[in-house]
Amino acid sequence: MKEDILIQIANQIKERRKSKGITVQELAERASVSKGLISQIENSRAVPSLIVLIAIVKALDVDLNVFFKEIDTAESTKTILVKRRDEYYYFEKEQALGFRYHRIFTRNIEKSTVDIVLLELEPNAKRPMVETEAFEYKYVLSGEIEYQFEHENIRLGAGDSMLFDGRIPHTPKNIGAYNAVMLVIYFFEN
Repeated sequence: MKEDILIQIANQIKERRKSKGITVQELAERASVSKGLISQIENSRAVPSLIVLIAIVKALDVDLNVFFKEIDTAESTKTILVKRRDEYYYFEKEQALGFRYHRIFTRNIEKSTVDIVLLELEPNAKRPMVETEAFEYKYVLSGEIEYQFEHENIRLGAGDSMLFDGRIPHTPKNIGAYNAVMLVIYFFEN
């Protein structure tokens, strides 16, 4: 299994457990596994066997088809993924007191060069639509942005993020009264 799929499975287990108000101990008891194993699986430090994974999913009272339908295994092209600030999932690591990790995006993009930049847009900044030969990840640090694509406009505020195939014609527009700042990461395939 690819690492990003394992992380998606771990995230799905944790999010479903929390949304149902089930503790790690309760899930462990329902699935007949140890509390430590559930914790390791949820934090992507252990890979469950198929039997254990099925037991956990059943213990969450989720249909297996529904659970796995939400796992993205396809190598899709020209995809736009938007994640809002309130959808980021918080997790902790062992022996890291006071550290708050927020997993924003996890995607496996192999054989790539990474270019990381800060983009500052003045109010009413303009440019024509462009295409890049890269996947583009945008994280809005401040301000309000409207990303314009061929057939869709997506508004993003501070804390929102998006990942998309740069081959889709696109351009950002600052729709606020002040400068907007984004962290931009380009993943160029080699």
